[in-house]
Amino acid sequence: MKKIWKSLLFCGILSTYLLTGCSSGQPQTSNQQVEDSQDVQGNDKLKVALCVTGAVNDMGWNQSAYDGLLLVEEELGCEIAYTENVAAADMAATFTDYAANGYDVVIGHGFQFGDPALEVAQLYPDTKFICIEANASAENVASYVMKCEETGYLNGMLAASMTKSNKIGFIGPVQGASLVKIMNAYEDGAKSINPDIEVQTTWTGSFTDTALAKESATAMIENNVDVIGHSANECGTGALNAAAEAGIYAIGDSYDQYELAPQTILTSAIYNVPELVKVAVTDIMDGDFEGVVKELGMAEGIVEMAPYHEMENTIPDDVKQLIADKVEAIKSGTFKVTCDTNAR
Repeated sequence: MKKIWKSLLFCGILSTYLLTGCSSGQPQTSNQQVEDSQDVQGNDKLKVALCVTGAVNDMGWNQSAYDGLLLVEEELGCEIAYTENVAAADMAATFTDYAANGYDVVIGHGFQFGDPALEVAQLYPDTKFICIEANASAENVASYVMKCEETGYLNGMLAASMTKSNKIGFIGPVQGASLVKIMNAYEDGAKSINPDIEVQTTWTGSFTDTALAKESATAMIENNVDVIGHSANECGTGALNAAAEAGIYAIGDSYDQYELAPQTILTSAIYNVPELVKVAVTDIMDGDFEGVVKELGMAEGIVEMAPYHEMENTIPDDVKQLIADKVEAIKSGTFKVTCDTNAR
């Protein structure tokens, strides 16, 4: 199998120890006010903070977490704050800032928040740290992992069923177990349809640089790829744009992204991060917090496929039935998607 790999270096090194999410350099709090100073259980309101690596309006990975933050504010009566565009070098400092300012729960959205959480958690034992898609756990640290490989496999099946060139592509951001497993599952799903299919893959090295993803997708398209999937967060919109301009198919990720390119996007992998965030915060409020790694997938309603929307009549009925049958098999447990976190 032909693979396209890019080794990209981050260009800048931050020379100051500042938070990077907001124009003011300070955490942001929600504008919505809760009149009652008590939460839904009659206790002092739980203070919950969210840290994300990109923009909270990216219509993808980061926005899904922000929606979850708004959900716990609205439904659980929490006091909330967030910091966006948190660089790796600033994760521990951002966590420390929230913990030192009395936040009860600090959420890091992405595998890369795992080590900083473990580091800061030792200094603030009364603060609970939640890491999404990480493998970190301690007395006051828990990771909530989505079985994103399940939709990765299904999208690989769909891509292989829709290609005419027998060449499909997949673009990821920065290598990490939670992303490698999606790329590998995409390949496995595609090869379950056609063992001889060519899957071209690229890591851009960035979560936010849309130009890099567009460049990678364009290179694949020039090499006759006619379906492209991604798990590249905000960066991945560049790949969707390249596919739309070239008139080929693409598959969205994290959010239902069809509005970005209605005539291009076959479907999207949806990760119900808002519900995941609510589950994590509810565990804490109910006294059910455990310092472990929890896995939730299609069977729990946390991972799902988006509707086909305008592509409903483009995708053959037998292909839609094939995907539907596999979805049911995954939910029932009669088929288990391999979670392979080793880079291929």
